[in-house]
Amino acid sequence: MSAIVFPGQGSQYPSMALDFNQNYSISRLIFDEIEDITKINIRKIISKNSNQLDQTNFTQISIFAASIVIYKTLIEEIGIDIISPKIVLGHSLGEYSALVANNVLSLSDASHLIKIRGNLMNLAIKPNFSGMAAIIGKDAEFINNVIKNNNLNIEIANDNSPMQVVVSGLMEDISNSEDLFITQGVKKFIKLNVSAAFHSKYMLNAQNELKIEISKVKFSNSKIPIISNFNAKINSSPDEIINSLINQMANKVKWVDSIKTLENSQENSIIEIGPGKVLSGLISRITKKFDIKSIEKVDDLNKFK
Repeated sequence: MSAIVFPGQGSQYPSMALDFNQNYSISRLIFDEIEDITKINIRKIISKNSNQLDQTNFTQISIFAASIVIYKTLIEEIGIDIISPKIVLGHSLGEYSALVANNVLSLSDASHLIKIRGNLMNLAIKPNFSGMAAIIGKDAEFINNVIKNNNLNIEIANDNSPMQVVVSGLMEDISNSEDLFITQGVKKFIKLNVSAAFHSKYMLNAQNELKIEISKVKFSNSKIPIISNFNAKINSSPDEIINSLINQMANKVKWVDSIKTLENSQENSIIEIGPGKVLSGLISRITKKFDIKSIEKVDDLNKFK
């Protein structure tokens, strides 16, 4: 039995999933469908080594497309019975991929929502006025105590692993906190190449606008449950899933807690589907319980034959 995980923003790279597009008709059909829905030439953005791929309004839909292309091809070529997904989850943006994989969201509705989500997050606050930083070497409890004890105007955005926490805030506040964190013993403080302070209070207006769009979409009953970022709980009912998805954008990604929830289930293997192997690395730092496979290239299909 397997859990399937899907990556979020930051996993993108030029040419991702284009080898699937070149080799499988199902891959081309999925790219075609998403491009038709969004009116975005995703394959052109992916194939060009340009800065468009790193612009949030294009990044998110590109990663989603690459992930779903790989997933649908895997199911077509290997078979759902062999993959045997029993639970799904995704990191931030990846939660939408997971909801397509377990048939809660249609490909059309998810593509539409992600296009809107990317635009809203991209325009939520003046570019480069806010941002994010990865803090390496301490866990979320330690980082949270430093923030509270020193009245820092930043907040935890992603609890990625016991050794990696991402914070969000205004760039001035992030820069001013760097020396403090270094003196507190963190190994590294890395400012991230993102346009805004995602998963923070600065996304509240954007989250409220996305809520309106989410309310227009049909969410089907889940045959395969999902572990949601917002509460790190196993959710099956549409109401629970919708509530978690609505609250995701302006709140912390509870990735460590999500993997601990998965650890307490009966699953013993994880398949990471999509560009990069970021999640595989994070999960291996949280627990050693799982046999983890990743699939991002056509050659990776051999892992399942």
